Amino acid sequence: MRNGTLGYRLVLLAALVLVGLPRVAAAHCDTLDGPVVAAARVAVEKGDITPVLKWVKLEHEPEIRSAFARTLAVRGESPEAKELADLYFFETLVRVHRAGEGAPYAGLKPAGTDLGPVVAGADAALASGSVEGLVRLVTGDVAAGIRERFARTAAARKHSDESVEAGRRYVEAYVEYVHYVERVHAAAAGGALHGEPEAAAAEHHAH
Repeated sequence: MRNGTLGYRLVLLAALVLVGLPRVAAAHCDTLDGPVVAAARVAVEKGDITPVLKWVKLEHEPEIRSAFARTLAVRGESPEAKELADLYFFETLVRVHRAGEGAPYAGLKPAGTDLGPVVAGADAALASGSVEGLVRLVTGDVAAGIRERFARTAAARKHSDESVEAGRRYVEAYVEYVHYVERVHAAAAGGALHGEPEAAAAEHHAH
């Protein structure tokens, strides 16, 4: 009877992991070696939910406590149960964390996923206690982006009255140039870009 009960619980956990999780976009917190899952690993090993609570909003805490209790209830029954139960908890925690950001969830990415130099630089800055390298990286990329779009627009502007086609090329370059500067400034002024939902991002881009 015990084996039948264990099998049922494993199937239930598998269903909880795989069903009902939207697959739209991913971010740093969605990786198996990201900070959210790292906190979850500590929590399940210690049997103490405290390390993960900072990653969820107060109103989402009951769901996480329930998932944590389910995980602890079965993870000691076998190595397979432990692996599946832990994955269920990681998935649930990351999904709820992302929901608290108002962001979509795309499932967990493998450890070691390359998320680009800016994300790595942000973590490295915190680890080292110095933000100067990150500042140079970001400002250098932004400056290069503005200069590139400015040069393209300025060159197109010189020929914009030669024909309708030339005018349209100028307008296309101009719109991209202005929108790029606008987006950069909005982000610098406090616009939320981390995990920004696609619909909101599209609307932001349109304006």
